Amino acid sequence: MRDRYAEYKDSGLEWIGEIPAHWKTMRFKFIAQLINDKSIHDGKKYIGMENIESWTGKYLDMGEIVPESLCNNFCKGDILFGKLRPYLAKAYIAEENGTCSSEILVFRTSSILRRYLFYLLLSFGFIEHINSSTYGAKMPRANWDFIGKSYIPIPPQDEQNVIVEFLDNKLHKLDHLINERTDQFSMLTRFKRELIAKCVTKGLDKSAPMKPSGEDWIGDVPTHWQIVPLRAFLKPNNRKNPGGLPLLSVERERGVVNRETDGSPDNHNRVPDDLSNYKMVNEGQFVMNKMKAWQGSYGVAPCAGIVSPAYYVYDLVFENKEFFNYAIRSKCYVGFLGRDSYGIRIDQWDFKAERIKHIPFVVPTVEEQQEIVNYLSKQESKINSLQANIEAQIQKLKDYRRILIHDAVTGKIKI
Repeated sequence: MRDRYAEYKDSGLEWIGEIPAHWKTMRFKFIAQLINDKSIHDGKKYIGMENIESWTGKYLDMGEIVPESLCNNFCKGDILFGKLRPYLAKAYIAEENGTCSSEILVFRTSSILRRYLFYLLLSFGFIEHINSSTYGAKMPRANWDFIGKSYIPIPPQDEQNVIVEFLDNKLHKLDHLINERTDQFSMLTRFKRELIAKCVTKGLDKSAPMKPSGEDWIGDVPTHWQIVPLRAFLKPNNRKNPGGLPLLSVERERGVVNRETDGSPDNHNRVPDDLSNYKMVNEGQFVMNKMKAWQGSYGVAPCAGIVSPAYYVYDLVFENKEFFNYAIRSKCYVGFLGRDSYGIRIDQWDFKAERIKHIPFVVPTVEEQQEIVNYLSKQESKINSLQANIEAQIQKLKDYRRILIHDAVTGKIKI
C-alpha cells in the first residue's frame, strides 16, 4: 500500500471526499474551454465514439467511418470526451487535427497539465459524478453546463507532472499484463474454433476413409457422410410477436442469447418502444441477423423470445439441433454466408435468403452426431473454464487500473 499525504482537508465534493491539504478545487470551466466549432466532415481524420476504448483512452482503428451529421472540429492536443453514455468513460487526447462525432465534447486547456486532466476524466469518481447528471433514459447524455460547473481537484503543477509520470509508467505495465492474458484468451478461442470445425467436418475417427467435399472451406469429409443443401433443413417462419416473450440477441461469438439475462454488455443497440412488429422465435428455431451473417451472427435459439423484424427466422428440420448449431456456427460455414452477403458498406452487408440453397451442409450419421456433440461439450467446458479464469484475472487488472487512476488524481495516495 502506498503512503498517504501528511494532511488532508474536506474537498466539499461527495465524489472526491478528502484531498491533500495543499491542493485546491476549481470549476471545470475555469480549467478547460469547450470548443464548439462544427463543420461537415471534409476528409480529415474522423473519430467516432467507437474509436475510443472505454476506461483507457486508447484509439481503436475501426476502418473508415463516414459521419452522417455535423462534426465537431478539434486540434492536436485537445481532449475528447464522450457525452453519450458517459458511464462508458471515453476520453482521448488528439494526436492530430481532425473532426469527431457530435456526441463527443472537445476540451482545450492551457492552465493545467493536459495528461493530468485526461486521467481525471477517466477516474471512476468523476465518471460516476457526471453520469448522475445525465438526461435521456435510453440514450443518456452528459450536459456541458453540469460538467463546466463541476469542481475538480487541482494539485500544484510539479505534482501533476509526478502523477502523470507515475500513471504512465504503472499503466504501461498493467496494460502489458492485460494484453498477455487477452492473447491467451484469444488463443484458446482460436483453438476451440479449429477443434469444432475439424470435428463437424472430419469426425472423431481419424482412420475413416475420406472423400472430397468439393468445397475449399470444408475440405475432405468421411466417405459415408452426406452433403445436403442447407435449405433442406430450414423453413421460413415469420410469426409476429404475441407479447410476453423476452428479447433475444444474435451475437457473433455466442449465437442466440436472451438479451436481458445473457446479452453482451457491449450491445448498445437501441430497442424501440413498440415491439409489436418483432418476430416470434421458438426454442430450437434457427435465427439469423442477415446484416451480420458474414460475421457469424446466427444460431439455434436456446429459448423462446422475439427478434428484430429484419432478422430471418426458420423452423429447423434437423433432429440433433445441438450438432447443427455446432456445425453451422463453425468457421467452415461463416465463409459461405460472407460469400453470399452483399452491400455498399461492409458493415451493412445483407445476406440474401435465396442463397441458402447454394450452401452445402455436411451430415454425419445420427450416432456420430451425438458422439461429436458429447465430445465437443466436454472439450468446450474445459476451454470455457480456462477462459473464465483468464477473464477473472483480466478484470482484476482492469479494476486495479481504474482504482490507481482515481486514487492518484484525487490524492488518495501520495506519489
